Amino acid sequence: MIEIIGVRFRDTGKIYHFSPGRYRIKKGDNVIVETARGVEMGEVVLTEKKVDISDKSRALKEIMRIATNNDIEKCKRNRQREMDILAVFEKKVIEHKLMMKPINIDCTFDGSKILFYFTAESRVDFRELVKDLAGIYRTRIELRQIGVRDEAKMLGGLGICGRKFCCSSFLSEFQPVSIKMAKEQSLSLNPTKISGTCGRLMCCLKYEQDCYEELLKITPKVGAYVETSEGKGTVEDANILTGILKVKLDKNTDAPAITVNKNDVKLIKDGQVKLSREEIKALKALEG
Repeated sequence: MIEIIGVRFRDTGKIYHFSPGRYRIKKGDNVIVETARGVEMGEVVLTEKKVDISDKSRALKEIMRIATNNDIEKCKRNRQREMDILAVFEKKVIEHKLMMKPINIDCTFDGSKILFYFTAESRVDFRELVKDLAGIYRTRIELRQIGVRDEAKMLGGLGICGRKFCCSSFLSEFQPVSIKMAKEQSLSLNPTKISGTCGRLMCCLKYEQDCYEELLKITPKVGAYVETSEGKGTVEDANILTGILKVKLDKNTDAPAITVNKNDVKLIKDGQVKLSREEIKALKALEG
């Protein structure tokens, strides 16, 4: 078994694992490490974790050192510099007449590389822009096109719930969210109701999905054929959370559907949660 620590380079970024080496590391410490992008400073968010040697030993790097006050000040200066570079980036995009939207700047701790993040509706030929930026900053320049979900994570904001975006406040990685989840949770498939500010399906659809899947196993679905105390019929509506069903009886199809509890019916043939072709076509753009 070997000890590992978890380091995060941005407030809600992905956690990367390193070896503490000869250092005694506490949660909240800032450390200097070598990454694929260059030397970086990050915050330790995970300590006292041990894993099997065969799992991590080959790729695990040791931290270089615990960050000093000078390192912390340097990192603060880099964050301020990023704001200045973003302003130049925006100006140069306009000068080169490129159809792209500058989003964020990321300077590596050692200054060996500057990453420029942007969004665009299609591929952009930014070769001349890179040459221009490299001439200004005299370092390695990398432009990265990101999606709308990453844009929301970087910029932050408030969701329709009135709280900060989940992606920019605590989610370290995006979880896949599908239209089928909204359907299974009996939500209105109105795009404005189930999509976030980024224009994609809300991340929070994932939070209760496991619970809904368990309830769907024990609750007759819409279209199910059941037997009630008043006779057999078809489920027209089902409240997954309360277990209340509305059943249209075979013996009197002109009468309103009766209301029964799922525990008071016998399932003969279950229904299925299906998306129509029209629903898939209309909402497919919300996934991703």
